[in-house]
Amino acid sequence: MRRLLLAAALAFAGGAALADPIEGVWQTQPDEGKYAHVTITPCGAAFCGVISRTFDANGEFPGENVGRQIVIDMVPNGDGSYEGKVWRPSNNKIYIGKAAVSGGTMQLKGCVAGGLLCKTQSWTKVE
Repeated sequence: MRRLLLAAALAFAGGAALADPIEGVWQTQPDEGKYAHVTITPCGAAFCGVISRTFDANGEFPGENVGRQIVIDMVPNGDGSYEGKVWRPSNNKIYIGKAAVSGGTMQLKGCVAGGLLCKTQSWTKVE
């Protein structure tokens, strides 16, 4: 019994340590001179990202979008890519979202027309 409990504890600890590559804090590409740090965490079977800090040319500022969700229900495809939705603060629109993570870089796309026309941003992992 003791051995079974130890094995279960080790399996749980090992699983908790293996975070998905999209999890963490990401720095967005500047959009109209401003950028943000987005914290991405699990939300059910998907991943969601909330703006945790905002910056402009003068440094950090208490932006009105801090705390707003920008990455919405990104579901992993199993190959480092994800599909869901993204919100663009500068025009307050939600787009079809696609993401691809490779090391410390994420290519995040906001798409229209069923995913045929996309605009891509490159985000860098901060934490």
